[in-house]
Amino acid sequence: MAEAKENLLMEKIVSLCKRRGFIFQSSEIYGGINGFWDFGPLGAELKRNVKELWWTSMTRLRDDVVGLEATIIMSPQIWKASGHVDTFSDPMCDCLLTKKRFRADQIEPQSGQVFHFSGAKDSASGKESIEPFSVLLLAGKPPESARNVASQFYASRGINQAVLIGERTEKVENSTRFNPENGAQLTDPRPFNLMLQTYVGPIQSEENIAYLRPETAQAIFAQFKNVHETSRQKIPFGIGQIGKAFRNEVTPRNFIFRSREFEQMELEFFIKPDEATEAIHGSVANVAEIGHPGEPQPNWGWQAWHRYWVEERVRFYEGIGLSRETLGFHHQTPEELAHYARACTDILYKFPFSKRDESGEVKGDELEGIAARSDFDLSQHERHSGKLMGVFDEELRTAWGKLTPEKQADLSARYFSTRLKYLTKSGVPQEKAELDAKEDAEGLAKGQYIPHVIEPSAGVDRLILALISNAFQETTSTDEKGKTETRTVMKFHPRVAPVKVGVFPLLKNKPELVAKAREVFQLLRGQMMAFYDDSGAIGRRYARQDEAGTPYCITIDFDTLGEKPELLNTVTLRHRDDGKQERIPIADLQGWLLARVK
Repeated sequence: MAEAKENLLMEKIVSLCKRRGFIFQSSEIYGGINGFWDFGPLGAELKRNVKELWWTSMTRLRDDVVGLEATIIMSPQIWKASGHVDTFSDPMCDCLLTKKRFRADQIEPQSGQVFHFSGAKDSASGKESIEPFSVLLLAGKPPESARNVASQFYASRGINQAVLIGERTEKVENSTRFNPENGAQLTDPRPFNLMLQTYVGPIQSEENIAYLRPETAQAIFAQFKNVHETSRQKIPFGIGQIGKAFRNEVTPRNFIFRSREFEQMELEFFIKPDEATEAIHGSVANVAEIGHPGEPQPNWGWQAWHRYWVEERVRFYEGIGLSRETLGFHHQTPEELAHYARACTDILYKFPFSKRDESGEVKGDELEGIAARSDFDLSQHERHSGKLMGVFDEELRTAWGKLTPEKQADLSARYFSTRLKYLTKSGVPQEKAELDAKEDAEGLAKGQYIPHVIEPSAGVDRLILALISNAFQETTSTDEKGKTETRTVMKFHPRVAPVKVGVFPLLKNKPELVAKAREVFQLLRGQMMAFYDDSGAIGRRYARQDEAGTPYCITIDFDTLGEKPELLNTVTLRHRDDGKQERIPIADLQGWLLARVK
């Protein structure tokens, strides 16, 4: 029952998004295209606000982060180095009956009785198929339904009046080998590369293959040296980027949550390896795994930086209206982590479609991942491009000379071990890996190292869906005649609301009210997104703005014009969330609103 209510809520949200111009299906007049979405007038403003807030908080308000805007199509060698060409794939299964495609890791386990058939023979023509086929029968369903599915399968093989052969049954528990929609057998999982391929130049040939980027991060790594040298930044520092990415998802789902074209907001924050930090400061600080660790300290290692960025990102979400109660956290286990990663924390949002765990709690689905990726990415691009991606750290070289021989040997051995592990895992032959790791360890003594990275990576579209889901509220009221009305109010935080303020003349047939309202509208529209509306009763205008998520509405009435002298040049300001109204002088409006919406 709870799941049905959640699905109904999601249907209402999708309907509102189209009705009010937040989100439309791409190419709708041609039947649409699965996994692609267009943002309408309100959606475009909401998205722009979110990206601007991220950019401001991550770059403009920090001394240690700079920005980058890179191309969508880059050298295919970048994706070879990053591993995307060889390993960026999902396991895929096809239904043997309907040919529908499923991601193998997203099929819900099912239990029941499996009907196995060794083949079928056409009773009319005598034609025979010896292709085996199986059907999962869930508890409570008649055996004849499994036989009907099998008959449909053999009919697709030309056996139109099938007599099933070799029927046998067995019980299975938690199987993912059958179509959850009809019980038909699925093919074995096989990898399906998620990158969208194109060609650069006039000839479609193997050497002209290129890819639409599946993430924005790799451009940051490829441009690391240029940005580091031109921005005059020192480690630790970060490079942020907002941009489009593309993934040929097998099964796009849950509205805009999983799409084939989407936007990312990514930061690559480069830090010293722990061995360098320990050489300079004598030790590496550890911070508590709960709560914000405070302002960055010079002796922080990867664990402290990782914790810091998790909490910084949570603060960002809290600042735009997503409370901690709406969020969840998943700390990836060693089995889930990539071989080069030290830690990864996923920040989740409890969407209407999010599933419950064994205890009945809603865990949520991923909004953002914060990963401690070691020096893997820059190391990969150094190996594949032949260009040095390391940095020189004068502070490290000076500190190294002051260490005892025992400490130097200890730090060198640890750094050697880390680099050797990376090189061997990357396929470098053992003998060469040992030589390269030894050279890297000797470079540490000279103040040279490849920076490690902490990566907070967020999806813009997923965040938009979270904000819309979080804002969606329905209120039901009954008038004196007993008529019940349900109204939708989108309670966006003022900082992200698409429209900040609505401006209304009380009556549109009074030129003096309209002129004053237009004057106020012009005063505000240069500083924030304002909307002018003079159509319909004032209550209806309020309701329309409530549904758009506008936090404040201003009405110009006869008191504004001086009907009551003491209220001359004041307006009625209405608050969306509680309906409260107050009088504010026009001269104070701009400052009052900016303090709340910026």
